[in-house]
Amino acid sequence: MPTPDYRDLNLPVEERVEDLLARMTLAEKAGQLFHTPLTMNEDGTPTEGGGSLPYGTAELVTDSHVTHVHLVGRYGVRETAEWVNRLQALAADTRLGIPVTLSTDPRHSYTDQRGTSFATDPFSAWPALPGLAAIGDAELVERFGDTVRREYLAVGFRVAVHPAVRAGHDPATAYGGADLPDTFGSSGDLTGDLVQAYVRGLQGPRLGPRSVAAMFTHVPGGDRSLAPIEAAIEAGCSRLMPHPARPTGTRTGAGYGEPAGVGFGVAPFDRDALTGPLPERLGFDGIVCAAPGLLTGPAIPGEPHGERGAEHLSLAERVARALDAGADQFGGEGCPEVVVELVRSGRISEERVDASVRRLLREKFRLGLFERRYVDPDRAEETVGAAEFTALGATAQRRSLTILTNHSLLPLTDRPNLYVDGVGAQTASLYGNVVADPAHADVAVLRLRTPQGERPDHTEPSLRPGFPAPPASGEERLREVLALLDAVPTLVCVTLEQPAVLPEIAARAAALVVDYGASDTALLDVAFGRARAEGRLPFELRCLTATMEKTGPGVPHATGTPLFPYGHGLEI
Repeated sequence: MPTPDYRDLNLPVEERVEDLLARMTLAEKAGQLFHTPLTMNEDGTPTEGGGSLPYGTAELVTDSHVTHVHLVGRYGVRETAEWVNRLQALAADTRLGIPVTLSTDPRHSYTDQRGTSFATDPFSAWPALPGLAAIGDAELVERFGDTVRREYLAVGFRVAVHPAVRAGHDPATAYGGADLPDTFGSSGDLTGDLVQAYVRGLQGPRLGPRSVAAMFTHVPGGDRSLAPIEAAIEAGCSRLMPHPARPTGTRTGAGYGEPAGVGFGVAPFDRDALTGPLPERLGFDGIVCAAPGLLTGPAIPGEPHGERGAEHLSLAERVARALDAGADQFGGEGCPEVVVELVRSGRISEERVDASVRRLLREKFRLGLFERRYVDPDRAEETVGAAEFTALGATAQRRSLTILTNHSLLPLTDRPNLYVDGVGAQTASLYGNVVADPAHADVAVLRLRTPQGERPDHTEPSLRPGFPAPPASGEERLREVLALLDAVPTLVCVTLEQPAVLPEIAARAAALVVDYGASDTALLDVAFGRARAEGRLPFELRCLTATMEKTGPGVPHATGTPLFPYGHGLEI
């Protein structure tokens, strides 16, 4: 039997795409439109139901024809590589043998924040994206993207569902500087430069067999803050995931006869918000992937996405309207049978489905997945967390630290008596004499983290304890912290998982530092003058009484008089 044209490496990609598309059944085409979460067993074997997801691996790949999978969870390197090979072998045995495109959320940020960034081990540990923005070095960001690419390729990840791209205050959602975790901060200009560097690092000059496709998430729709998206598209970004809220100035329910004020609240349901800006104005011809949970609610516990105002619509109608709006794929979903029924009923044409499948197959061919779907577990273990990558990440952690105040405390000298809270005592003992009672300390070092909740007064999140301090309410913990600051000169380091309100601590700490994901060693190296902190705030930090100003689209700093302005940072 002759080799089908789509398997011929020597043919142009477009010819291969058309040959494969012509061979596909409607069900096989529908399966391509879903980017479905999947877990694996700890030993590297596929899950087959009975776990956190209501379907098994074989059912997903062979019965539902899904070939875009998002791995959820954290596993060993060898086990992940072996699982990838088993998954690809399962796909290879299907009728057409279409390889799986495997994606992941960020895995390189030095944080244990749940739901967005996985704990880094065994991948190299870097500051989160706001930390890279605090450094502001595009060359470093490109090198970071290249590191991510090399480590991801080793285990079989071919799509990076990151970073988030949003710049400035968002009046449509009432979000401002506080809505910036896992982004490059609040400056549109800087974000554009770093986005381009990141895409170059992940994808190279063009998408190819040694690339990881970038999916930039939470894209501003409509006319708001398009500069970073233009930068991503100019750099060749393969995928975009629209912002899950309606942009300002866009029509509500346009084209569907909805009354004013009634709408879907999500760009993927709105042609004016989605299809207009991306293809027509920005020249984007890549893949548009709807945010997880758009159709059926949150796909992963804790995810904020959901039906967003479309609860009155049937599942089939939500799928149809999203396709009408220009979505190519549904993240976090797995209901291809709905697409099949929409085509059979005449609500959606098969030609419309083909348009999206072409884009999705084109990416697979450009990534070289038909020729190189398997990975080498030995090579994966050598590559992930390699000394070269680990050293680069450790240096970036130190550079990203941002010194907000210093009342003649830093740099620390000699071997002082140290009281530590939220800092590993064993690590601290390398720098000073660790004492159990603040009364016996020359200096205290305290680490705190911003929470994922909001204050009862709806201003800004208060601080919660940094591990390993015992649980305490926000106000109780704040009293404990302030008592310590009054008792002994204290270096306070706050991990900014989101912008925080710090006026009381800033006023009473002997020195205040913020980090965006950094080890205790990185902090203490800076505190003792062994490394240089170069960070500048990538977003402003508010006062408690700051109120949101009425501002125009894309304004990066919109919270009244800040406690610490954008770009603030001291040198020691």
